[in-house]
Amino acid sequence: MQNVKDKTIKELAQECRTVDDVHEMLKGLFKDTLQEIFEGEIENHLGYQKHNVEGNNTGNSRNGYSQKTIQTRLGKTELRLPRDRNAEFEPQIIKKYETTSNQLEDQIIAMYAKGMSTRDIEDHMRNIYGIDVSPTMVSKVTDKIMPMISEWQSRPLDRVYPIIFLDAIHFKVRKENRIINKAAYSVLAVNMDGHKDILGIWIGENESASFWLGVCNDLKNRGVEDILIACKDGLSGFSEAINSVFPNTEIQLCIVHQIRNSLKYVPHKERKELIADLKQVYQALTIEEAEFAFEMFKEKWGKKHPIIIRSWETNWVELTAYFKYPYAMRKTIYTTNIIEGYHRQLRKVTKTKTTYPTDDALRKIIYLATVEVAKKWTIPIRDWKECASQIGIYFADRLKAELAI
Repeated sequence: MQNVKDKTIKELAQECRTVDDVHEMLKGLFKDTLQEIFEGEIENHLGYQKHNVEGNNTGNSRNGYSQKTIQTRLGKTELRLPRDRNAEFEPQIIKKYETTSNQLEDQIIAMYAKGMSTRDIEDHMRNIYGIDVSPTMVSKVTDKIMPMISEWQSRPLDRVYPIIFLDAIHFKVRKENRIINKAAYSVLAVNMDGHKDILGIWIGENESASFWLGVCNDLKNRGVEDILIACKDGLSGFSEAINSVFPNTEIQLCIVHQIRNSLKYVPHKERKELIADLKQVYQALTIEEAEFAFEMFKEKWGKKHPIIIRSWETNWVELTAYFKYPYAMRKTIYTTNIIEGYHRQLRKVTKTKTTYPTDDALRKIIYLATVEVAKKWTIPIRDWKECASQIGIYFADRLKAELAI
């Protein structure tokens, strides 16, 4: 067999003088091979060989060919698809309505997933393979992942998640000839093994209690019975929504976001001193120390910055939830850095496109980018073993099923 292969390559090589000759030779071999496969497929479908008398009076027979042009890595290829009189024959290697090879489609989707623009994809395919790929074709190819997105967004989830992080990342999307700001709201969970997982992404214009209620109900309908700790930034309406669906969930507001919001009202020359005083609050060892430090902070800055004081007082319960836990757990939940890191990875992919034509176009790129990012999440988050043992103690009554395994 190897001798035959070597002989065939040598014979073909003798007919080639340039790289273009090799390309055309491979294209011809590709076409001829496909035609042979088509003939074998219709022969198998009909149950007899071409011109064989066994086909007489069988109720079905060959009925000529139809022309088909497909795009492949070797360029455009003209094919002749066999037909049968009953119109029952369906080619398997290339379906009736396919106009691209699977390899080519996979490559287009891979480039799209890396954030390449339609123009970049067009140029790449033209320069490397000599293929013209239109924006419409790119859209049609990437649309084939929409069922995968729907399946992923509705997949069953774990019964309980120790920690979830919530945040939003904003994009510009066209709507009725206008460009509007939309947010992709992400829920990143840490499961019982300490691994990160994106539970879902919801696209919306305005966050509200009703919006978050829909998200929480979605999680519950997919099998989530309990969430131990939810970490968020200042998401409007989330606390009310999660308390109605998961009433035992403890909410931790991101300290870093709170500090950033506080500094909006502080002149530059005062920031260093004010941050140092705030550190005495959020880096305290106990809730009692934090409360004392905050009283000192109010006494010093209350008259100058009443807005900051009011904001910390309003959010005090959610800002200080982490004080009941040991240091290892505090480091994990007092900030939403974990989900912000995920969003930074999304930005690397989406930064090349300033506006998305539809919500679905945005969903496609976020989903594909998420799949790529999640491939790197192969180990538990830092200090998870210590956190897991503490979670097992603090929430033993709610983790009976998990701890019994």
